[in-house]
Amino acid sequence: MNRRRLLILVLLVAMLLPAGSGLAQDDEFVFGMVLVGPRNDHGWSEAHFTAGRYVEEHVENSRMVFFESLNPADAPETTLAQVVEEMVSEGARLIFTTSDAFEEDTLEVAQNHPDVVFINASGDDVLTGEAPSNEGNVMGNMVWGKQIAGCAAALATETGSIGYLGPLINDETRRLASSVYLGARYCYENYRGMNPDDLEFTVTWIGFWFNIPGVTLDPTEETQRFFDQGADVVVSGIDTTEAIVVAGQRAEEGEAVWAVPYDYEGACAEAPDICLGVPYFNWGPAYTEIAEAVKNGEWEQGWNWNSPYWDDLTDNDRTAVGWVMGDGLNEDQQAQLEEFIAFLAEQDSGSLDQDTVREEGRSLGLWVGPLNLQDGTPLAEEGEVVVPIDVWYLEQLLEGMTGDSE
Repeated sequence: MNRRRLLILVLLVAMLLPAGSGLAQDDEFVFGMVLVGPRNDHGWSEAHFTAGRYVEEHVENSRMVFFESLNPADAPETTLAQVVEEMVSEGARLIFTTSDAFEEDTLEVAQNHPDVVFINASGDDVLTGEAPSNEGNVMGNMVWGKQIAGCAAALATETGSIGYLGPLINDETRRLASSVYLGARYCYENYRGMNPDDLEFTVTWIGFWFNIPGVTLDPTEETQRFFDQGADVVVSGIDTTEAIVVAGQRAEEGEAVWAVPYDYEGACAEAPDICLGVPYFNWGPAYTEIAEAVKNGEWEQGWNWNSPYWDDLTDNDRTAVGWVMGDGLNEDQQAQLEEFIAFLAEQDSGSLDQDTVREEGRSLGLWVGPLNLQDGTPLAEEGEVVVPIDVWYLEQLLEGMTGDSE
């Protein structure tokens, strides 16, 4: 075969390669990032955008294309399908859809673009068996980070009243709010020597992941309401920074109040003196691993609920869930929180397999009986671990919490 025919054959083979096939080392690898909020929200969306830049730094010849603020307030006439079509036209071989708000539409676009790999953050289409072969799911296991947040809140509160600013109500938000509650109860009793049943823990749901005027409750007003009604710590479960902003403003006026922001590593910078710490998602390592696999034609479908790197919760090259210690905790409180974190690390079995966690008696930290759901229905008997799948699909808040479960 002469050189001309060989070159033509090579080009034809390259054109026929499916999406899962590897690229030549010097070919550009384009991936898409669809954000529900702005890329600079100091919360959920910024954490994903930062991860996209991390991928560009660590995957050779990679380039991110992105669309921000795909939500009912900012882009009400724009659909995920339209965004995906544009990204595919730019050469995207991999697209991250970074919200459970995109879960249903991700399933549809994945079916319509079988040669593109789609990763939905926080979804479970793979777990339920609904996902086509080119769709995967990834989520940081924030159950751990929220237990740490709850402990920090319990160490700081002087009124014995904690407010939780929640987004909308679903399985994810119930399990995370409940994880904060479990961490708070444990540390209120074991480090403060107080009766955990006396701890007030109130959840207010605003209706979405961030404020949409005229649609959601105003998170600034709801944070003010928590403080006005006697809470001195507000833990945020929404994508944006209202809780710590309000707490910082009131602290400047002389009030003894604190906040625990969420999602983004740098969130404490809004009001560092009253920040107890921040549990944050670190998507970079997982997204890089996925991008490398897709680029090299080695990607395999999976549902990944990734744990923290317990040896160093600030190692952003390894951890999926991080914790930044806040200046709002004094030295003794920080030492107690470090002890609690070490305790949680010992409880992490490193497995999500139901039989394994039952056999080892270790699962997700404080998710051990006796535990009841909010209506009194038993979730776990004395000493019984709640298996991860039952935490993932938590049907109600836990008994002792004040707030709606649905």
